[in-house]
This record gives sequence, structure tokens and C-alpha cells, in this order.
Amino acid sequence: MAELLLILLSAALVNNFVLVQFLGLCPFVGSSGRVETAIPMTLATMFVLSVAALGTYLVNRYLLVAFGVEYLRIIAFIVIIAATVQFTEMFVRAASPVLHRMLGIYLPLITTNCAVLGVTLIAVSEGLSLPRTLFLAIGAGLGFGVAIVAFAALRERIADDAVPEPFRGPPLALVTVGFMALAFYGFKGLGA
Repeated sequence: MAELLLILLSAALVNNFVLVQFLGLCPFVGSSGRVETAIPMTLATMFVLSVAALGTYLVNRYLLVAFGVEYLRIIAFIVIIAATVQFTEMFVRAASPVLHRMLGIYLPLITTNCAVLGVTLIAVSEGLSLPRTLFLAIGAGLGFGVAIVAFAALRERIADDAVPEPFRGPPLALVTVGFMALAFYGFKGLGA
């Protein structure tokens, strides 16, 4: 159990997929304008990561490896991720049309979120067991959530400040992400 907790904390903080490995930056920057949007995006990403990790683990182990067609891994994983995202989008649209409009294009863009594919490929390449794979996915989702909610809160606060015109928008967002990445880099000592 301690090892699973270590995997979870490592994926969330020490090896944060957004701020340390720079995976999933498109939805991270795109849907971090407000905390009210960042939290549902976090939940959707965590759900997709968990279900995709489970699905890709099972497909890889019981189909791809069993039949010796590991070269189809990326294509199979993308299909599983796309199906999971489609299911999630249909659920969000039915459960909360307002939330679906708030998330806009970024919900279907989880399909192309390289963090989701990255987590599944890392889990397979490291030969993780099913519980380890799920804890890696949950930790990656938590790390994504911590990063995007903190970034959204910072963006909301910075929006109220007097910022010189050339630094408004994307330039200041990138500088803020850089400082956040430096802060998360401080967690590297926890893994030693």
C-alpha cells in the first residue's frame, strides 16, 4: 500500500505530467481561465485518465501482447481514449448542459491531450501492474488538477492587476507556468 501511495504522490507532485514533463499543456492553458472551469476539467481529465488507463492495460495485456500485435499499441490506445472521452462528453452534456458549454472545445480535446496517452504508454513501458497503473493515472489526474486549479487562481488574480500591455495574455501565462514549474521542480528532492 505504501508503494501505491508513493506512485500516487510521485505522479501528482514529483513528476507532475503538466509542470515537470510538459504533457497536456493545451487543455491546461486553454481551460484555466477561471477556477470554476478548471475544477470540472480536472474531474473530467481524472475520469478519462483512470478509465483509459484501465482500458489500455486490459487491451494491451489480453489482446495486443496475447496476439503478438504490440505494434498496434498507440492506435489501440488512441481509440480507447477517444471512446472514453466521447462517453464522458455525452455524460457531461446530459448531466449539465451549462458545464458542457463552459468546458466548450476543451472537453473533446482531452482526446488529444498527450498527458492521457503519455500516462498509458508510460504505464505499459514500465510494465506496471493494474493497481500501479490505476494509481499512476489517478496521481497524474490529481497533479493535473493541482496545477490547473492553482494556475487558474493565479490567472484570475493577475487579471485584476495592472500589467503592461505587451505582457498581457499568453506571455504572462507562459511566465506564470514557468514559475509554477520551478516550484514543482522543488518536489524533486522528495523522490530521492
